[in-house]
Formats: sequence, C-alpha cells, structure tokens
Amino acid sequence: MSMTKLDIARIGHRGDGVADTTEGTVFVPLTLPGEVVEVEREHDRARLLAVLAPSPDRIAPICPHFGPCGGCALQHWAPAPYEAWKRALVVETLERAGIETEVAPLVAAHGEGRRRATFHARGTGGSAPKGRDVLAVGFAGRRSHAVVAIDACPILAPGLDGALKAAWAVAQELVPIAKPLDIQVTATETGLDMDVRGSGPLKPNRVVALAQIAGEHGLARLTRHGELVLQREPPMLTMGRARVALPPGSFLQATAAGEAALVRLVTEAVDGAKGAARAVDLFSGVGTFALRLGERVRVTAYESSASAIEALTKAVRGAAGLKPVTGEVRDLFRRPLLAQEMKGVDVAVFDPPRQGAEAQARQLGASAVPLVIGVSCDTTTFARDAQILIEGGYRLERVTPVDQFLYSAHVELVGVFRR
Repeated sequence: MSMTKLDIARIGHRGDGVADTTEGTVFVPLTLPGEVVEVEREHDRARLLAVLAPSPDRIAPICPHFGPCGGCALQHWAPAPYEAWKRALVVETLERAGIETEVAPLVAAHGEGRRRATFHARGTGGSAPKGRDVLAVGFAGRRSHAVVAIDACPILAPGLDGALKAAWAVAQELVPIAKPLDIQVTATETGLDMDVRGSGPLKPNRVVALAQIAGEHGLARLTRHGELVLQREPPMLTMGRARVALPPGSFLQATAAGEAALVRLVTEAVDGAKGAARAVDLFSGVGTFALRLGERVRVTAYESSASAIEALTKAVRGAAGLKPVTGEVRDLFRRPLLAQEMKGVDVAVFDPPRQGAEAQARQLGASAVPLVIGVSCDTTTFARDAQILIEGGYRLERVTPVDQFLYSAHVELVGVFRR
C-alpha cells in the first residue's frame, strides 16, 4: 500500500468517493466531490487518512460511530447535494438503460427513523463471563465482518428505544455458547418484536433464561429462528383499516414514513385509473399495498411466505369496509402469475425483493393489464424489469424516488406503467 494525495471527482453509487487519476479510478469512502485527500491506497480502493481541502458541503456527522460503522455512508454530506445525488442515481440508471421518463423530485421518507434493525453479536475472544469486554453488539464495520459495538443509534425510530439493551442482554446469554448472532428487532404498536438467528438448538434452561430476559425488557415477542420463546401479546401494526399481526422475522418497510409515501404513490396511481375494479398485488408480503387497495378495488395478493398470507387473511377478516381481499401462497420467481391468469385485471402492483421480478415482468408484458405499478428497492433491477414491460407495449409515465434509507446509497422508487 502507498500513501497518495488524490482529488475526488465524484461520488460513486455505493456512496464511495471516486477519484479519477492518471493511474485509473480509485474508490475512497467518506469523501466528497471536490475534496483533496490523503489516502492509503491498495489497488482500486483507498483508506482515507486526512482531508487536506474539504468540500463546502462537508458537515459534521450526527453519530460518533460514523466512519468505522458500516451502517451509514453519507452522514458527512449536506442535505441538498445529498438529495440531488440520490435522485441522480435513479436518473442515471434509467438513462444507461435507454429509458426516457419523468423522474419526480425525491421524496424524503426517513420520518422518525428506522423501525426495524438487525444487530449483530460476536464474541471477541476474552475470558470474562458474559461481560461486554468479551462481546460486541452493533452493526458490521465498513467493508468488514467485524462488529462495531454501539449503545445507541440516532437513525432508529423512538419505537426501537430499548432494543439495543435487549439485544445486549440476549447476546450476553447466548454468545458464550453460540455462533455469531443476528438479532432482528421491529418496533410495533404493541412493543418490540425480536427474532434471534444463529444460536442453533438450545437446552431448556437457555430457553427459560431467554424468556426471562424478554419479560425483563418488555418485549412483545421473542422468537428464535421464528420459533416462539415468549409472547406477551402479538406484535401488531395498523395498515389502512386493518390490524396486522406480524409473523416472526417478516418483511416490513424500513420506516413508517417510507411505507406511507409508497402507499400514497401507489394508491394515487390506482385512483387515477377510472373504472378500475380488480387488482393483483404481486410479492405482497403481509399486505402493505393490498390492504389499502382493498378500500378501492377487489384484490388478490400473491406471496411465497405462507405466514405472511395467513397474517394478511386474518387482518382482512378483522377489518371493516374492505372490498374482497384474498391471498394465495405462490413463489412468483418459480411460478409467476401468467398473462392469461391476469385476464380481467385492471391494476397490477409488484414489489419484489432486490433481485427484481424478471420472470413476472415478462408475464406482465404479455398481459393486457391496463395499469402496472412497480415498486422497487434497486434501481438496476427496476430498469431491467421496466425494459421488459416497455418492450411488451407499456409506457413508463413517471418514476418517483423515495428516500427511506437515509445516509445510504439505497433508494426506493415507484414507477407507473400504462398500456
């Protein structure tokens, strides 16, 4: 490795600073465009040693762990240029794919903060029993599997207050006998929902100890790999007119404000479709969109998780004022909903995982559905799926970027397609 002075030219899509030099492109995390920095370089990456000439857009990060912690990439960037860069991620990805469409202004959707988080717990090899000096609970380090131990995180919603203390307590009980742990915590209206993964089978005395910890920290529910350890009351969330009991470890939009923004964009598009009476919600999860669309149209929701469909179905039974909403367990990657199965459907909404929905997009492209709404957390796979729909005869009217993953390179988006 060598020490080098570099001029930072731009910010890469992962939030790395990109320095274009005579020796090629170098990625330097924690830098900003226009800065002169001193780095320790290894091949096409470098470690920041000093900022010799800072950008006027550089601001103080809000978290003392920023830098070593890999959870945030861009706390040091002022809001206006950061938001312009994030919208540009969508614009540039669509341009590279040859897709022309309106890209709306970025919707800020961090709100009160993240309502779900996955903490990592690792033993550090010390000898003191159950002590924090032999345990790290927090987030993975920047480009590292090492855990940065934290006691607080400023981007978490108030509903996750107490989550870290509970995670530390669980880890102190399990790390001496377990592999590295992942501890997923979700803030719900009835309390914290925690699912612990990585512990392996536990003896009864350990299960009893975990149940005691859950009670001491007031958890609504504690599960291990989805298996119930203790439940004081079901973890509940309100979605439109329905109340949903979340399955253990289930998917949920990262922030409440992000969910509200995505739902608003989807329902506005549906409301603009005159005469729409029937919709399908593809990759529906527990019903984020289906339960709101059910206030307007008949909905059939498709999702590979049986527990998610069961939660959606129970929520529908307990809700008043909905049109018929039904759910079906179906792996849309292996068995996409076929074009002929969508005969008579007026609206299709799809919200796949990060890998996108290529097979399902091909069936949508071959269908006669008048309105398709794509929700995505990955600009590249969205652009690929959008190309398939455009080739099938759809027009991408507009795309709206949504920023619920503050200080990161991740951006959500909603695209509206019409035949």
